[in-house]
This record gives sequence, C-alpha cells and structure tokens, in this order.
Amino acid sequence: MPASLDHIHPGTPMGANLVADGATFRCWAPHARSVHVVGDFNNRVRNDAALLTRDEQGHWRGFIPGVKDRQRYMFYVVGKGSEGLKRDPYARELESPFPSECIIRRTDFLWHKSDYVTPRFDELVIYQLHVGTFFTPNLPHKGGTFLDVARKLPHLSQLGITALQLMPIQEFQTSFSLGYNGTDYFSPEMDFAVADTDLGPYVEEVNGLLEANGLRRYQVEDLHGEMNQLKALVDLSHLYGMAVLLDVVYNHAGGEFGDQSLYFFDRQDPAGGQGNSLYFSDKGHAGGLVFDFAKPEVRDFLIQNARFFLDEYRVDGFRYDQVSVIDHDGAPQGWRFCQDLTSTLHAHRPDALNHAEYWSVNPYIVKTPPEGAGFDTTLTDGLRIAIRDVIGNASAPDERPLNMTSLAQSLWPEGFSEQWRFVQGPENHDIVYREREQRIARLGDPEHPRSWFARSRARVATGLSLTAPGVPMLFMGQEFLEDKQWADDFVSHHDLLLYWAGLDQGDRQMLDHLRFTRELLDLRRRSPGLRGQGFRVVHAHDQNRVLAFHRWVEGEGHDVIVVAHLANFTRVGYRIGFPRGGDWRELFNSDVYEQWVNAGVMGNGGRVVADPQPLHGFDYSAAVVLPATTVMVFAR
Repeated sequence: MPASLDHIHPGTPMGANLVADGATFRCWAPHARSVHVVGDFNNRVRNDAALLTRDEQGHWRGFIPGVKDRQRYMFYVVGKGSEGLKRDPYARELESPFPSECIIRRTDFLWHKSDYVTPRFDELVIYQLHVGTFFTPNLPHKGGTFLDVARKLPHLSQLGITALQLMPIQEFQTSFSLGYNGTDYFSPEMDFAVADTDLGPYVEEVNGLLEANGLRRYQVEDLHGEMNQLKALVDLSHLYGMAVLLDVVYNHAGGEFGDQSLYFFDRQDPAGGQGNSLYFSDKGHAGGLVFDFAKPEVRDFLIQNARFFLDEYRVDGFRYDQVSVIDHDGAPQGWRFCQDLTSTLHAHRPDALNHAEYWSVNPYIVKTPPEGAGFDTTLTDGLRIAIRDVIGNASAPDERPLNMTSLAQSLWPEGFSEQWRFVQGPENHDIVYREREQRIARLGDPEHPRSWFARSRARVATGLSLTAPGVPMLFMGQEFLEDKQWADDFVSHHDLLLYWAGLDQGDRQMLDHLRFTRELLDLRRRSPGLRGQGFRVVHAHDQNRVLAFHRWVEGEGHDVIVVAHLANFTRVGYRIGFPRGGDWRELFNSDVYEQWVNAGVMGNGGRVVADPQPLHGFDYSAAVVLPATTVMVFAR
C-alpha cells in the first residue's frame, strides 16, 4: 500500500518534516506519473510503502514511519520524459560531497538568549562579504567558512558595523562561485561548512568569543553540519550586536543544474522546451533560467524560502539580487510577485529588512503597494559613480577641475522621500571583482596604491559615503585599505585574498585607515544629524575641488556641516556658509589619520567661528582651513 496519509493534511509543509514516529514528505510534481521516497529508512527500495499520493493540485504527499533525524533521502520521480532521483527542492541540508543526498533535519540548535533587536533601518551600516574568501586560514586545503567569518566578529563589531550582508550562501554546484548560481535554495552551501571531524579547533575558537561575553559554550555536536554552523554565525553576530542579511537570488537559478536538481523536477519531456522545466520560464539570465512567476507554486516556493530563513535561521533580512530581472524578464507577473513577497514578509517580520537591487534605479521599488513593490530600501549607484569619478580624476598629475557639482547632485538620488531608503558605497562585489574596476586605494593612485595620495583619497571616498544621506555599505577589506581586486576562486587567485596578515603584523598604513574608518563610524553613531532626514548642499566648486553639505534632524537640530576637499594643497581662510552663528566644533578631520597621530596635521584647532557674513544661502559663514585631500565634520 502507498505511504500512509494518516499524519497528512493539505496544509502539511513542503519537503521532509519529522513528526510523531516518522516523517511527512511533500513535493510539487504536477506532471509526474509517480513519486517515491527512498532513503536510509527503507534501504532505498521503491516499493508501495515508499509511494506518495497525488492530490488535485499536483502535490505528492505521504507519511513514512520510522524516519529519524539526519537520515538521508531522495525523491524518485517517474515522468513522461524520464525517470530517476531528484533532490528535495525544500531540503534543509545536503550530504557532502556534492552531488549528494538530502538530509532530514530536526530544528535542534540551542540559541543563546539575547536581548538583541534588529536595528532601525536608519541605523544600518552594512558590511558586504563573501564567506568563501573573507577569511581563509586553512588554505590551500579549504576556503573560508561560516565559522571563519564568526572568528572575525570582534573586528567587525569594534569597527562599528551593524549588519553583515553575506553574499549568497545557498547551495551552488561549482567549487568556486560568487553564489549567484544557486540550485538548492533551502540548504546552505556545503563548502562553507567545516567537516564534523575538523570541528574541534573551531569550537574552541568560537567558544572563546562566548566566554568573553560570559555565555554558555557550544559543544562539538552543536555545530555538526552546515545548518548549525550558519546558525552559530547568526547567533554570535547577534551577541556582538550585528544583524545578518542574506543575499538571495529569486530572479533566476542555475548555471549548471544537474539531473537531480529541481530543473525538470517532474521529468517532463525536455524536447518540449524550457517551458516544461516546471519552476522556470524559457528566459535566461546570467547563465541560468528565470523563475516562472506566473505559477503560484513557484511564487510560494520563493516566499516560503524567505520565511524559512527568517524563522529557522533568525536572519534579519535580505538583499534581493537583480529585482529588475524579476520585473522585466518575469513580466507580467514579476512585479506582482515582488508585492506578494514584501507584503508577506512585512506581516510576518515587520522589523526585517527587504533590500532590493534594481537597475536602473527605480524609486517605485520602495513605495508601498499597489503603487510600488514594497521593498524597504534599494541599492543606488549615483554616489558610487560620482565618488569614483572625482577620485579617479584627482589621481591625474594636474590640478584639473573635478566634478564636485555632479558629486553634490548624487548625494540624494531623485525620487526618494526618506534618506534611509537608498543604500550606497564606493565599492561592492560587482564593481571590484577581478579585472573590473579598481578598489578605491588603487583608483586614487594607480601606480602607488599605498602613497599619501592613495591613502588620503581613500579616506575622502569612504568619508563621503559614511557621512552622506543613505545607508552606507562597505565591501570587505575597504576598512583597512585593501587595494587588490577580489575573486571567488581562492586557489587560482589566492593573491587576491584580503591581507589580514598586515593587520596582525602591524602594517601602519592599514591600521591607520582602520582607525579612521572605526572612529568616523563612531562619530556617525553618536551624531543624530549624520543619520537625520535634513539635508542640503551648501557649496560645490569644481575648480577648487570643494564640496560642503549640511545635515540635521528635522524639528530638533543637531546641525552638522561636512566638507570634502580634494586639492593637493591646503587652503587657508576658505569661507563656507554655516546655518548658525558662533562656535562650531571641528569634530573630525581625516588629516589626523595620516601617520596617526599626524604631527603635522593641518586644520582649525578644534573649532571655527561663524560670523554674520551671509554666504551660500545662510546668514553666517566661517573662514575654514581645508587641509589637502581631506574630509571634515563640524557641529555645534
């Protein structure tokens, strides 16, 4: 007889779920002729007891007694075009090495009790990293892992980061990848996990982080498998005061799929074209296939995936890759899918961030439905482009005018009513990948990326991002002056890995830049005006290479004036408009961080006085010393 339905009802969760004295199994395969479950619990025999029952919606379901936690299983699908094994699209974990069987998992991770609360969106400072290349102490045998990232949490916490944005961590089939070719959406990438047999030293290392906070230690068995190691990273990140955001790819899947993937899951005849692939349309993107958003089951698969990571892993939100592809290539249902996705998640977890990548920038992506797509924030590129333009042109051996006017215009992109709705930064994984654009330090001086010119221009670039409107984002290594491109292949491109050894060995230039970034982030945290809604450009002068802007909290004040100067010499007595008269404190001067503490620092001795000389639309102005290639912050 077929697998029992006694424990099953139509609302049973998809995939494999342990209940009572066995497990329920459910999959969507509307055109399959039969579906069996085979695994450790039935010696992988396709008998009647392993046969699932089909309902009217094309879901196959059943209950198999005696199934235990961590047993392996697969679906065996017989279709019109072929028959064979298929991995469960909802599998929570996969067996290493890949390709492999699915693993039934109970939710058994022992989370630490914490009063952690996801930050308000206007308090976010995002740090983007790639797990496999961020910190790689075990080369050449293995790249970076979730637990390697965890070992650097004290560094990131001290830096002032409030949210880690992990590049895609869902299972992909190749050994090296940026992560945007995922195939198994509910299972973390196996290469990002430490093998159970190698966990001992890792457990001791992360237990040191717990003991530093007076918290219960992990046991080795607590961290068996990629599921629990990713959960440990989230657990520890929260204990260190940082949110975790996952980069998810809901526009397309693949690259390579393999016969056992969700590709042609119900095994229709491939001769009928990609439209028979069940989950996908016939449109491609980035080497993969765009999801078929016209099918409710596909939309539900992706929405349930997001809910799963919010609930099972307690993540704090998502960065959605190429939402513009969902909209354009997924038309006419892609935009509706975005609205359904954001509405569901806002109702489920109102504090979780839904952050979209959409090109070209579209302000409607952050407006509420029915007008907009309902995302909280979106990535913008105007400030990045403008910063890179002025820094690149500043590196030319002349005193040419710089486009400070365009830089000023880019500070608040058109169409956005709230300053925290857009995310910006001069570097990200796409821009500085391999042979694409240079990292900021090298852009500032291509021949000598550790020269004074490179260092000071990198300070201005990062300083503008951290004081401008919007949610700032740093890319891994930017905080300590990394000047190399990066690559996902840590074997062939080991020369492009982050230079952590420089910090360990006391590299003066790296440590100075790290201090600069850390202390400017601390100033941002302590200064409400640098996170407030009030904003106006005060002064932009292309020939003089000067930009000044005013930030404040509407209705409260907390006025701040930020001045960026990219000339290679100091200007004395440069007059800038100020919103109020009297003393203004010089809160920050990036020239101090040149060979910390810079004995020859140029500046204003900690204060300037705004007198009643109208300028730049204000009733007051002050004569200011502008050190060469510097960003400065003044406040009342």
